[in-house]
Amino acid sequence: MNSPAAGQPATLSYDQAGVNYDLIDPLKVAAQRAAAATAGHLAGHGFREVQASRGESAYVVDVGPFYLASIVECLGSKALVADEMQRLTGRSWYAGIAQDTIAMAINDLITVGATPLVVQAYWAAGGSDWFGDAERAQALVAGWKQACDTCGVAWGGGETPALAGIVEGGRIDLAASCTGIINPRERLSVGDRLAAGDAIVLLASSGIHANGLSLARKLVERLPQGYLTPLEDGTTYGEALLAPTVLYSPVTEALYKAGITPRYCANITGHGWRKLLRHPATLTYRIHTVPPVPPVLRFIQQQAHQDDREAYSTLNMGAGFALFVRAEDAERTVEVARAQGVAAWVAGRVEAGPKQLVIEPLGIRFGDEDLQLR
Repeated sequence: MNSPAAGQPATLSYDQAGVNYDLIDPLKVAAQRAAAATAGHLAGHGFREVQASRGESAYVVDVGPFYLASIVECLGSKALVADEMQRLTGRSWYAGIAQDTIAMAINDLITVGATPLVVQAYWAAGGSDWFGDAERAQALVAGWKQACDTCGVAWGGGETPALAGIVEGGRIDLAASCTGIINPRERLSVGDRLAAGDAIVLLASSGIHANGLSLARKLVERLPQGYLTPLEDGTTYGEALLAPTVLYSPVTEALYKAGITPRYCANITGHGWRKLLRHPATLTYRIHTVPPVPPVLRFIQQQAHQDDREAYSTLNMGAGFALFVRAEDAERTVEVARAQGVAAWVAGRVEAGPKQLVIEPLGIRFGDEDLQLR
């Protein structure tokens, strides 16, 4: 994609939208190192951590006959889009927002091979008045339960504080924690078996999911019709942004039943396709097939005047989850995913070589220096 012509708005990056991973990631690394120093406490209970899960999307504890995995994730700013769209359309969008929140946790949990068991809710409002909108509140409850039913998890409980002065009035901060079991133990997927020759299968996203919303909201300032701007597929910008995040656990559970154990998995969220570099192994990931880009993501890229490298380093660009499987399991993995209603592609392969991601159709390369999460 070319640079904007004279008179056109300049490129809008994720940094300019208020999210700078160069500032956030060092804190994450420092927190991980401090957290690692606490692992010895598990021995006092007769357990131990799976050290390879440090820095992965979920934390794993070896409890003997099986492993336990856990994760906590927040929704981020997608609820702000739902609030504005409710003002513009009179509709509540919070059933989808509930699914987004649960997906943020469950899609991370399953990367280590876990079956999700229990979800806990954290709904922090800017004041008690938020819960007084019965339609919105009931949509949140109904959507939360429906997502739990889809994933076969129990909703254990949660916390609903009213945090006036911390959360802005009229707003809500949503998060979910999830606990899962890895049983049998052979289902553990932390990349220890990842090797050259493995195939990379990409699962389709439904759109922006719940990452990149700061950029998407900032872009509204450039659109005369704002969230009601029509897209090529007939939806409005706001509607497309609010498409619920795909829940991928039905796919990973179906894979297990089909006898397929991924070597590694990556949830493609913040950092875009750079997340394919998450495992610390020195390997090359070569992509030969790029999934179609959802209209809303193509629209964001065009309106923000981002080239492909910037877009693929920030957004999922049509691929919400990556499965690294044995080459002989690749086509079957695609079939299993599609049987669960999720489009999938054998998109690439793992090769011996320097740590890098090469997206051949787009001429993009990301190296080890482009993702520092440990």
